[in-house]
Amino acid sequence: MLALPKKWVEEMKLGPSDQVTVTRMANASLVITPRSAAIAFAGKGEATVELSREEDAASVERKLIALYLVGYSLIHVRAKEGMLTSVQRNTVKEVARKHLIGTEVVSDSAEGTTIQILLSYPELSVENALRRMFLIAASMHRDAILSLKRLDHDSAKAVIKSDDEVDRFSLYVVRQLKMAVQSDRVLKEVGLSAPTECLGYRLVVKSIERVADHASRIAEGVLMSKRRLTESDLNKLEGLSNSAVKVFEESGLALFKRSYDSADGLIEKAKRVTDSEKSYLSELDRRKPAESSQVIRLIVEDISRTAEYSSDIAEIVLNLTAGQIIATATQTK
Repeated sequence: MLALPKKWVEEMKLGPSDQVTVTRMANASLVITPRSAAIAFAGKGEATVELSREEDAASVERKLIALYLVGYSLIHVRAKEGMLTSVQRNTVKEVARKHLIGTEVVSDSAEGTTIQILLSYPELSVENALRRMFLIAASMHRDAILSLKRLDHDSAKAVIKSDDEVDRFSLYVVRQLKMAVQSDRVLKEVGLSAPTECLGYRLVVKSIERVADHASRIAEGVLMSKRRLTESDLNKLEGLSNSAVKVFEESGLALFKRSYDSADGLIEKAKRVTDSEKSYLSELDRRKPAESSQVIRLIVEDISRTAEYSSDIAEIVLNLTAGQIIATATQTK
């Protein structure tokens, strides 16, 4: 039997038959939560946004994403006066469909639109969502280089469109991490073991986003290109790209395997990729000025940044798994 302070029971409006949830925190302390509040924590409940007629689509999108990230499970969008504009209504539906994983429009009229976030943590853990992000970003990079080799504008457009998918998963993961920081129960449900991991994973998300952005930039360069590069330059760029993407994929494996040694070795691999890129740029400097040189330099920059972000991910893994080297050192004494 657990005796609870009378004042707290009254403040929580608990009755004799009401249930509470007892959660063990990472520091061994216990947190007591009214059962109704524990259930509601799957989201922060409902939020209502009132829009003026002057608010444009970008403003509406920012507000919806902000409420999604902080954990609300039901978001009502209403007009401050009169009715929502057609642009505002369409924006709410487009944001829910294109950017927010697990959302569904449950009502839509001129008076207001409501979206509900239907998420079940075990179905898509933080790790599984990150795996999808790694796969999509790596495929984007490869497809961007392939579209460059073929000067295929349709493939380049598909790469740029795929960036939206990476952004959707990144918002989902950030939402999960924000909620996990606040609750040990949610932390375990999303597949993490300590609140301190959330910051590291947030930085990983940002690095993957940047890799996808650089793949999109390569694809955008293809759309502006009117003629193919030389076979020699294309082969060189493909080789550099393959090396950068390999390091990127290995950084993901090191993260999911929680391997300090694997991450440690990747730092040097990433440096070798950037050294090769610098060597290639020096070779370009010795050539006669050409229109294609600037195009190549931009692509090399995007490939280089992919390798650098892979190194950043490896460093995050080192921080997350630093305990492995302490254990090894202890065993060798």
